[in-house]
Amino acid sequence: MTKGSAFRLMLLFSIPLLIGNEFQQFYSMVDTIVVGRFVGIDALAAVGATSGFSFMVIGFAQGLTMGFSVIVSQRYGASDYQQMRKAYAMSILCSLFTSIIVSVLFALVSMPLLRLIQTPENIINDANLYIITIYLGLAAPIYYNLFSSILRAVGDSKSPLIFLLISSVLNIVLDLFFVIVVPLGCLGVAVATIISQVISAVLCYFYIVRKYPMFRLTKSDLQIDRKLCRRLFQIGLPGALQFSVCAIGVVIVQAAINGFGSDVVAAYSVGVKIENVITVIFQVLGMAISTFAGQNLGAGNIKRVRHGFNVAFFMMIGATVIAIALAYFIAEPMAYIFVDRNTTDPVIIENCIFYVRTISKFFFFLGLIFIYRTGCQGLGSGAIPMISSITELIARSITAVTLPSLLGYFGVVLSSPLAWAAAGIICPICYFKYINKVEMRLEKNKS
Repeated sequence: MTKGSAFRLMLLFSIPLLIGNEFQQFYSMVDTIVVGRFVGIDALAAVGATSGFSFMVIGFAQGLTMGFSVIVSQRYGASDYQQMRKAYAMSILCSLFTSIIVSVLFALVSMPLLRLIQTPENIINDANLYIITIYLGLAAPIYYNLFSSILRAVGDSKSPLIFLLISSVLNIVLDLFFVIVVPLGCLGVAVATIISQVISAVLCYFYIVRKYPMFRLTKSDLQIDRKLCRRLFQIGLPGALQFSVCAIGVVIVQAAINGFGSDVVAAYSVGVKIENVITVIFQVLGMAISTFAGQNLGAGNIKRVRHGFNVAFFMMIGATVIAIALAYFIAEPMAYIFVDRNTTDPVIIENCIFYVRTISKFFFFLGLIFIYRTGCQGLGSGAIPMISSITELIARSITAVTLPSLLGYFGVVLSSPLAWAAAGIICPICYFKYINKVEMRLEKNKS
């Protein structure tokens, strides 16, 4: 990404990512669809009630590995393949250590956390069984996201897509098998998800070994470099924590939703799934500018980094228009994919559609977050992602605690978009301050 049209490069880079991330959303969507269709509304609500906790650990994996890949991207841009390979090796070891610690910790506290947010009693046991299984299989999404991030760091966004397509199809088959043939209910869809993600990770790893000889590790590469590990965590942990901090806000909103009963929980859960499908377009642009910024910073071309952010901003404007249109046109038909039209209370569908269309009016702010927060992570900043995430957490917490008592369900719906607005305003301000510091540092090093 250090040469050629920034718009064309990011667009071509984003298209496979967009398709791939939509299929990644398929993992959790299929879980919800299968239990909603073949088990019932309570099972759908049970899976949905864990969405905040699931986002906490899966988002942690995505943020951590994206941060790890930043150093790989920068070393690749500088053509320093020896250090790039060393960073790759240490990323594998750091991911193993992190997955063990986080899996055990969250599995131990899952039930107390579900009780803390007042999960309805009729769904709490299924919710706990589902989320514990996801926690114990955390290594699978961590390594899939790591290997995918490494491929994207060297400009390959197509290969992860192929592996994800394969595992997505497998996930659907396994979901149906573990729910219909072997009736395991919520446990079945969790097991299917983990197995599918393991296969994605394994395929990605062996592809990297075969396709990119520069990543073939030697014994010396795997010798622990404490300094490099610290650097990886310095970049990766803030990115991981930003997702976790945001997830805390999502959990607080979930607690507010739980107070309205399992039918509203089900409506909100389906609405969030539809939201995730639509907003993938912003996540993809964030990944594109992160890789673009990382490679060009590694090449020492700060002018091109600035240009890339400007291009990404205008791409985000176009993406916002598309996303709002999708929210109005696909919300209702998508809602009926999750539930049976003939047996589901129409109020559940109405609440779901209302959620999607209301939050769409704030998509511009969400776009700002992904462009500038993720882009700054690509530049090596850990502070900016954390600052924006904490801002989002505070805003979401305040609104989730105060607005539902004043506005009812509408107050809960407003919690996330108002948090996007707060963080979305801060992110560009932080970016402009940070990019000036980076430019001054580069000029000082040259002199």
